[in-house]
Formats: sequence, C-alpha cells, structure tokens
Amino acid sequence: MTLTLPAGLTARATVAASSANLGPGFDSLGLALALYDEIFVETADAGLIIEVEGEGAGQVPLGPEHLVVRAMQRGLLAAGTDVAGLVVRCRNAIPHSRGLGSSAAAVVGGLAAANGLLAQADREPLTESQLIQLSAEFEGHPDNASASVLGGAVVSWTDSRTTPPTYAAAPVRLHPDIHVFPGIPQVRSSTAETRVLLPTQVSHEAARFNLSRAALLVVALTERPDLLMTATEDVLHQSQRAPAMPASAEYLQMLRRCGVPAVLSGAGPAVLALSTSPELPAEAVEFGIAKGFTVNEMGIGEAVRWGSGVAVHG
Repeated sequence: MTLTLPAGLTARATVAASSANLGPGFDSLGLALALYDEIFVETADAGLIIEVEGEGAGQVPLGPEHLVVRAMQRGLLAAGTDVAGLVVRCRNAIPHSRGLGSSAAAVVGGLAAANGLLAQADREPLTESQLIQLSAEFEGHPDNASASVLGGAVVSWTDSRTTPPTYAAAPVRLHPDIHVFPGIPQVRSSTAETRVLLPTQVSHEAARFNLSRAALLVVALTERPDLLMTATEDVLHQSQRAPAMPASAEYLQMLRRCGVPAVLSGAGPAVLALSTSPELPAEAVEFGIAKGFTVNEMGIGEAVRWGSGVAVHG
C-alpha cells in the first residue's frame, strides 16, 4: 500500500558535479568535482511549484518534467510512498550542457531529497546501491551518477543482460598529489548530439588500446600519478567528437603538448586537466582564457548529502 506523505515535511540535498570517461574509461570512470547544486523541498497538500536560481534559471522546465521532480517521484515510488504536492527550490552552481554532469546531479539530488522526506516518514532511505541504480536508469550510463552519489573517483559498470540493466560502482582512492583543473567554456554541447558522432563498431586494436589505458588509469589515479599522461590516452570518443567542439579539441591538444594530462570532460565541451603540479603552465592558462575557457583548480567533490530538519546525511 502506498503511503502519501503529509504536507509540511521539508528536506534538502547537496550534490556534486562530475567529470566522466576521464579519457579512456568511456561510460565507466568518473570523478566528482567540488561544485555543488542545492535542492530544498517541502511537501504540500496539492500542486507543484518549482523555483530555480543560478544555472538553468529561465531555461529549464518548471513542471512535472523537471529532472529533480521526476527523480524525487521515482525515489518515493521505490520506497512505496508519494506526495500530493511539492514545492521545490533549486540553487544551481553546476553549468548546464558543459560535460560536468548537471543532469546526473539533478537526478541524484532529487533522489537524495526523497531520502530526506522518507526519513521523516519512518521509511528506510534508499541505499547507495539504489541511488546509483535509479539515477543511472535516468542517464543510461552510471559514470556521472555514481560519482555524484559516492564522491571522489569511481569505477562503474553496467550489466545489460538484465531488464532494466544493472548499474553499480566502486570508489577509487585518489592519489593526494593529483590536482584537478577544469576548463569550462561558455558554449554548450548536448551529450545526445555528440554521442551520435561515435561509430557503432570499433576495431579490436582500438578496443585493446582503450582497455589497456583504462586499466592503467586506475593505477595512475591511485598509486602512480606519474603515469597519467599515458593513462589518459583515448582512441574511442575524443577525436570523434572534436568536429563538434573545435575549441575544446584545440585546448585539449595544447594542454597535452605542454605535458599536462588532459581529457575531454564527459561529452564536452569542458576540458579536464589532471596534474601533479599545483599550477598549470602559464601558457596553458592563457591559451584557455583566450579561447573562452574559465580555468581554475577545483577540489574533489564529496558524496551526495541529504537532510531532513537539521540532520545531514552523506
């Protein structure tokens, strides 16, 4: 029997941005970034009110199709509950359509906010595994979503033999000497639009190349950051997406010419530099700025947090 939550319950969630793929780890490797969206919700007797501040204000839909609302409803349904009405306030810092996991963050944040409500109804909150599964079902791949759920670096995987596919992830302990520098442009890009640029089949040679680099990248991220340059090589998706984002492709190549391990962040157009130096070469920063990128060091994102009343979990 479904329990309808009473009006007047409040909850909040804080969820990190993410960078996916990290070069060779297509749809598998991810990294949370210390750039956060905040979500505040309150149950109501009826209706739906959505307010958005910051990124996406005036652009995202303000109805039941809003990702945060859809995710909340999915999370509540999984716990055998629903609501008659909702007030949702989103304070967004994660840029949209830049390859920084804004849609995954919205979904994970909505599910986490649902957990905040469930805690007040004496219902078991969704587990980390459930958060990863449900959020990845929205995304179709688990790399961004699992990074936002778990924080830090993650290895995720998909089992398509089940219906729906099973998604899971494990955290990776990031080496403390690694510094992260996102280069965020003003231009936008759609993951769906750039994914169609990828071939439906790849050669054994290309698959073998990326398998070796993805395995090496886990070693580089955890124990041997001196291997990051080789470990971030990719032949499956970055060059194929380059025609859709020439400035990003040019900046990526320039960083690597300067000896900086750099990758396309997710489907782009943001670029992510991974370095053992606390600063990028001056010419790399200047080049990025001249091409319209904002380039700053950013911390590693924490696991999603959710709260009901004063308590915060995560």
